Amino acid sequence: MNTMEGVVLKLPYSFRIIKPNPNRTFRTVSLASASVTVASPDPILGPGSLGHLTRPDFPILHQEVNGKRLVYLDNAATSQKPTAVIRALQKYYEAWNSNVHRGIHFLSAKATDEYELARHKVANFINASDSREIVFTRNATEAINLVAYSWGLSNLKAGDEVILSIAEHHSAIVPWQFVAQKTGAILKFVSLTDNEVPDIGKLREMLSKKTKLLVVHHVSNVLASVLPINQIVSWAHDVGAKVLVDACQSVPHMVVDVKNLDADFLVASSHKMCGPTGIGFLYGKSELLSAMPPFLGGGEMIADVFLDHSTFAEPPSRFEAGTPAIGEAIGLGAAIDYLSGIGMQNIHDYEVELANYLYDSLQSVPKIRVYGPAPSQTVDRAALCSFNVEDVHPTDLATFLDQQHSIAIRSGHHCAQPLHRYLGINASARASLHFYNTKEDVDDFIRGLKDTVSFFASYK
Repeated sequence: MNTMEGVVLKLPYSFRIIKPNPNRTFRTVSLASASVTVASPDPILGPGSLGHLTRPDFPILHQEVNGKRLVYLDNAATSQKPTAVIRALQKYYEAWNSNVHRGIHFLSAKATDEYELARHKVANFINASDSREIVFTRNATEAINLVAYSWGLSNLKAGDEVILSIAEHHSAIVPWQFVAQKTGAILKFVSLTDNEVPDIGKLREMLSKKTKLLVVHHVSNVLASVLPINQIVSWAHDVGAKVLVDACQSVPHMVVDVKNLDADFLVASSHKMCGPTGIGFLYGKSELLSAMPPFLGGGEMIADVFLDHSTFAEPPSRFEAGTPAIGEAIGLGAAIDYLSGIGMQNIHDYEVELANYLYDSLQSVPKIRVYGPAPSQTVDRAALCSFNVEDVHPTDLATFLDQQHSIAIRSGHHCAQPLHRYLGINASARASLHFYNTKEDVDDFIRGLKDTVSFFASYK
């Protein structure tokens, strides 16, 4: 029994840390802020792959659960954290912990500098014109709500149209339902093509002078489809509409350039970017943020407060009421340093190969149905696969894989119930990869999945 601050945790007897093989020979290379080891320069998915190179940086992956090596394939839900991020958080709390923007003493000044440096890192990472276009939020959900309540309630009126796809995450649908109820705006939804990707042809046809906002994901967290955001934004701007891009599944996995995309708003979450939970960000074009009223009231977001009225700070402070998530912002900055040290194009190229390997490997599983487009020379799938196996509930699959094979996948509706209803299902299983996953992870998953299917088939 291990006791932590009054909480008693009983760890499984089979839980133990895997110790590195002392007899294996490695060479050390420099990567981001950490030193990692790699065996030999083999093909893309071989022992010298990016997954093998970066895996030593993630302490959580080096353990056994239920007597077997942990295989973590739930990265679309949250990513794991490298040592560099964990150390950045520890360093902040050990050396600089203080409130930001308010104190003149050393600790406050240092915390403020590191917090604002993190904002600059985010801006540079997505190629924003100015760090003042970056607003820190609790997560991407809050970032979307900020746009909905601040921009939406101020700019939408009865009869205005907001276009979304049926494949959006709940966090990109529900806030606009609230706004529509308050303003009389109309929500219109784009369905899927026969290839199970949002029908951008229909989307273009739906755009009109009535369209005031388009809300669209960059990468689907269920279908793994990647949308041509540049093209979509151009179409929307042609009719005078603004565009909000949900980039939660793209910013951690590929180069995202907001100048190139020309999106008006873009949101993402730290915890999917190898950063801490509890912080995300909103990118907004300067002229839009400057014209938007505050979302929350309180300290830090004001210029002056009088008994009968208040005046407000310029963005981004206007939208960051109260004490922010300082340590988390600094941790996000460390995560960006780490990702940038690897190179987002390198991450994307590796994940495309691993994604194709996952998709192709799943075809060998009996009675499986994988959702979304098939990969091809013209279609890149993101590094995830949502699927069902005939006559086996996805939660049964996920449970058996966890308990018998120590493989972590997701089951459920993945915060996309409208999409699942459209596909005629209540739930699906999902395996999702990141750059620290390897071909061996996929192989272990496929073996475990086949064993799971065989187990349930034996009861028919």
